[in-house]
Amino acid sequence: AWQDNDETATVDVGAKLHGELVKNDDWLPEAMAECPPHGYAQNLLWCDPFERFSVVSFVWAPSACTPVHDHQMWGLVGMLRGSETSQHFARDPVTGALAKGLLNKLMPGEVEVLRPSEGDIHQVTNALADCGSLSIHVYGGNIGAVRRHTFDAASGEPRLFVSGYTNQVL
Repeated sequence: AWQDNDETATVDVGAKLHGELVKNDDWLPEAMAECPPHGYAQNLLWCDPFERFSVVSFVWAPSACTPVHDHQMWGLVGMLRGSETSQHFARDPVTGALAKGLLNKLMPGEVEVLRPSEGDIHQVTNALADCGSLSIHVYGGNIGAVRRHTFDAASGEPRLFVSGYTNQVL
């Protein structure tokens, strides 16, 4: 029987539902879709009162990219507008060095699943150099409040960080 702590079932069912959500681009409030002049905005759309999951709009300036980072929880990335690439990395358990892995390119309506148990270190880039992109993320916790890591791409050295959210009004 399915339980709310069954990560595999949650992610499998969630990915299908999330795919249905991002196939339609008629529901996101415009304030949560404003493209920043550079970099990216991480806007909290909703967080479960018990912090079991959160929903975020990620709005990308042209060619913007994140640092190499992890999540410390499962995540579903659904492309709503534009396109982004997700360069995955594997961390050597002995040396800590990072090796490039799979490179995913997301198009509108597509969903990428992130799971720490399968390796969730990646770097995300807006694949478009001439306009913004927008993805909707669902995470298995309050992604803006959790302590997680960025990684030096050359050495693999981790640094703790808490991302927070761009929007102040929740």
